[in-house]
Amino acid sequence: MVYDLIVVGSGPAGLAAAIYAQRAGLSFVVLEKEYVSGGQVLNTHEVDNYPGLPGIGGFELGMKLREHAEQLGAEFITIEVRHIETEDEGRIKVLYTDGEEYRARTVILAMGARYRKLGVPGEEQLAGMGVSYCATCDGAFFKGRKVAVVGGGDVAVEDALFLAKGCEKVYLIHRRDSLRAAAILQKKLRECENVEILWDTEVTRVLGEEHVEGVWLKNKKDSSERMLDLDGVFIAVGMVPETGIITKLLQIDKDGYIVAGEDGVTSRPGIFAAGDIRTKQLRQIVTAAADGANAVASVQDYLIRE
Repeated sequence: MVYDLIVVGSGPAGLAAAIYAQRAGLSFVVLEKEYVSGGQVLNTHEVDNYPGLPGIGGFELGMKLREHAEQLGAEFITIEVRHIETEDEGRIKVLYTDGEEYRARTVILAMGARYRKLGVPGEEQLAGMGVSYCATCDGAFFKGRKVAVVGGGDVAVEDALFLAKGCEKVYLIHRRDSLRAAAILQKKLRECENVEILWDTEVTRVLGEEHVEGVWLKNKKDSSERMLDLDGVFIAVGMVPETGIITKLLQIDKDGYIVAGEDGVTSRPGIFAAGDIRTKQLRQIVTAAADGANAVASVQDYLIRE
């Protein structure tokens, strides 16, 4: 069978694409390697910036998006896409999985991004033993303890605010002398008495044997070093786009994101990108959902003109 469309990924972008594709009457399927839809939103304790649903839990929002698509009749298959090729002079896209091949006239890539790591000694060894990349997932384990958040963007500050509710002390470690986070988040952070910001500071090593016992810090301005006793380290230094399956197939930017505008159009006709995986100014749930809708509109235009 050759589908009109295959959507890869079921985060907000992929789920929105599924909703719009079903409403457009396209023959399509969503391929998703995870058993639970929602993408990064599943790791968000509370979403306060999605229009009309203030304070909704991330898991609940992910489930609502999936339920909406399923109620319309969208088909989901849990399987991981390993590689994509084209045939028939590019008209047909072939998606290879473990033992299965799927064919479609168009593809929307909505695989999102994964957590970026610091790449310092001790990080890998102590992952899950005090090193975490999701404060809302693991924060409850550190109630009444001392922890640190590494980063300076929205996610890092949101993590610090979340952890401050239950932890004795929260350090926000940032390598620069100012934060990139939204002003409203910075204001809330300054109001937290148990949060301390360590400016111009980098983590050079995570310390501990069977669990995190601290971190080794280096001040970028005066090169001084010291140890900071901690029970946990939450790393929030950005994301890495999940573009491994399209190596050499599409144009990507210097940071690894697929080059595509709001219409989702990529350098390869018939292949579109939506959500955090593409070049864009703002990576939020609302922009991911908009990407999914726009990408389906571009798919329809392509199918008409093909």
